[in-house]
Amino acid sequence: MAEAGGTIAAYRALLRAQARSQTAYRTSFVVDVLGNVGSTVFDVVTVLVIFGVTRELGGFTLRETLVMVGLSSCAFATADLLVGSIERLPRYVRTGLLDAVLVRPLGALPQLLLMDLPLRKVSRALFGLLVLVVALVSAGIAWTPGRAVLAVVAPLAGVVFFGALFVATATVSFWWVESGELANSITYGGRDFTSYPVTVFEGWFRAAFAYGLGFAFVSYQPALALLGRTDPLGLPSWAGWAAPAVALVAAAGAAAAWRTGVRHYRSTGS
Repeated sequence: MAEAGGTIAAYRALLRAQARSQTAYRTSFVVDVLGNVGSTVFDVVTVLVIFGVTRELGGFTLRETLVMVGLSSCAFATADLLVGSIERLPRYVRTGLLDAVLVRPLGALPQLLLMDLPLRKVSRALFGLLVLVVALVSAGIAWTPGRAVLAVVAPLAGVVFFGALFVATATVSFWWVESGELANSITYGGRDFTSYPVTVFEGWFRAAFAYGLGFAFVSYQPALALLGRTDPLGLPSWAGWAAPAVALVAAAGAAAAWRTGVRHYRSTGS
């Protein structure tokens, strides 16, 4: 029990140190916080611009599409805040900083996340939540207890899914140090993919990303369940409730990849 308390205290100390260092220059920190809203705002504006020239996108109205944008933005921005700093892993492997992390009596992954927790991104996560709330309120959803639960569970499952994706793609750097662009193409590309109805994509690309990698269960399928719409692609109605299961599978896969990568790592001195 005492050991567990000491571990928690150590993690708290890491978090406090990060908070102090990032807020030391308060004006700069506030500017960073406000500036980080930009990418999520851009996602929303892009959809609004598209609907300026069309009434429907892939068979969905603006209000229906904004539910998907809200689910995607809220999930990705929160995962990026909590786990996104793991994308610096290639630099840690290349410079040997990971060696120092591994010799400490703390979990390597929590240390890496807390060492570079980007507190400035909290504004992006809050704005993503705001977009989701506004989209759900304006979509004319016929609320039931089940849909109310899904409105809470779906974005949380999306956070777990994107978090697992960040960890899994970063783990590639244990074998291939210059893997950053590959990781970004999947994580940030996945964010862009989930901001639109899956029906706007076709063929193998849709099959690979939407269902092979599971991106359809971040926003598209939960949005169908919340809106009470049948899937134009023919999947059963229960698919909209599968987001937590898909997220757990993704998390288990990422955990296995991380453990394998750490065992494979032989430090910069080998």
